[in-house]
Amino acid sequence: MTSLWLDRRAAFTSDPFEPDTRYDTVVAGAGLTGLVTALLLARSGQKVLVLEARFPGAVTTGNTTAKVTLLQGTFLSQLARQYSQKQVQAYVDGNREGQAWLLRYLDDHAVPYQRRDAYTYATTPEATEKLREEVSAGTTAGLDMEYVRDAGLPFAVHGAVRLPDQAQIHPMEVVDTLVADIRGRGGTVVSGVRLRDVTGDRPSAVKTTRGSVRADRVVIATGIPVLDRGLYFAKLKPSRSYAAALELQEGQAPPPGMYISVEQPTHSLRDYEHNGRRLLLVGGHGHHVGRTTSERAHLNGLLDWTRQHYPGAVTTHAWSAQDYMATNLMPFFGKMPRGKGHIYFGTGYNKWGMTNAVAAAVGISADILGGHVPWADTIHHRVTSPSGAFSAVALNAGVAAKMASGWGQLAAEGLKTEGTKALKRGKDQTPAPAPAPVIPAEGEGKVYREGTRPVAVSTVDGTTCKLSAVCTHLGGVVHWNDSERTWDCPLHGSRFTNEGKLLEGPATKDLPRDGKA
Repeated sequence: MTSLWLDRRAAFTSDPFEPDTRYDTVVAGAGLTGLVTALLLARSGQKVLVLEARFPGAVTTGNTTAKVTLLQGTFLSQLARQYSQKQVQAYVDGNREGQAWLLRYLDDHAVPYQRRDAYTYATTPEATEKLREEVSAGTTAGLDMEYVRDAGLPFAVHGAVRLPDQAQIHPMEVVDTLVADIRGRGGTVVSGVRLRDVTGDRPSAVKTTRGSVRADRVVIATGIPVLDRGLYFAKLKPSRSYAAALELQEGQAPPPGMYISVEQPTHSLRDYEHNGRRLLLVGGHGHHVGRTTSERAHLNGLLDWTRQHYPGAVTTHAWSAQDYMATNLMPFFGKMPRGKGHIYFGTGYNKWGMTNAVAAAVGISADILGGHVPWADTIHHRVTSPSGAFSAVALNAGVAAKMASGWGQLAAEGLKTEGTKALKRGKDQTPAPAPAPVIPAEGEGKVYREGTRPVAVSTVDGTTCKLSAVCTHLGGVVHWNDSERTWDCPLHGSRFTNEGKLLEGPATKDLPRDGKA
């Protein structure tokens, strides 16, 4: 499953990694947050190293639908129900600055993008009240939102919110430009090197899979922090959603704006011109990572919905992406707790990373360089409401319930050695592994019990691979993703290839092979 943005890209050429070198700042993660932060610091004259475990844009940035908009579904009205007007305004101001910075940067570097009106639409009468609440929250915060009856879609709607003159981008064109700019200012961008830990006072030892470097400051821009300080894995819900690009039949055309539905499952639409034709891009049908019977069914549901409204549409690309939803809605960025004042991070963009990522980068770089950003200060000093606290409690109660039902059941079945130890360490999750199966069919994976250990076995491209089924982060028993043929952890969203290689999430190590934990 390769996104439209990542398809047919040339292999990334990494700068050399030089162990024991000292930097002013090391940035872990080469998505939009990390690259913009690195650029802002390099502009100030800092010696900057960007570390990326895979390649720039490989994870969320390269798999987004890439809408750069201040109309974000009904997010502002959700914020307004939980926070003061001052805090909602700070969020809008931060996103406005993030959007303005990015589009100004693209103009300055001749990177193309398209202006589009953004719409949030309702297909049921009941959902229109949410639209009116969004208009109220947005206009109060100074956005030129309006309620309209017609959104230009090929199906009936009961109303929509419109915000004119927003934008859409090709995210990898942005990534490539940022990487070149960082290098042009003396920065280093390294791929294939994963951060493992940060230890010591300034300068810290930044430990990686290829050795250590020293840095006065470290920025964790890895989607979800790979350092567990602050326990952000317990404050974020990992969500997997789906996207596709489709060629339409003659006489059909994508709608003129960018769209997202109020109702669930979410349906997002935009266009993209490719090889002289305008493709339709759709997205949605998300779910908690690792907690669905079939990921393929979610993708198929999105494609079925699209073909219902665009008969005969031909899929050219289909993919999925992972986002982290803050339980208290507001993104987290700035100094990391227990980071001794020199570790910074950004996370929890709630699927609106094109503006929030840049806003976080502006806030982080201002903190490092001694600047003052009023909206960032307001967000930093927010107070979580009872509803936000309840959401966090509910999320972690669900995790705890899976721990008890999973490892507890294993122990009850006689797996007392490994199961009881894991339970005492606060470990995992879903129903107990079944007895050892036959070799899975092509494209399938199973979790079963081998002695006292849960084992994950799969068959992909004719090769059967057996691994430990225990996630290397906090011990969740992994789940087979039948769409991407990966092992996904239902606790905090770490994901691994069928061969156990870490893809993303808070884990920092691969799944051990041969079922040996």
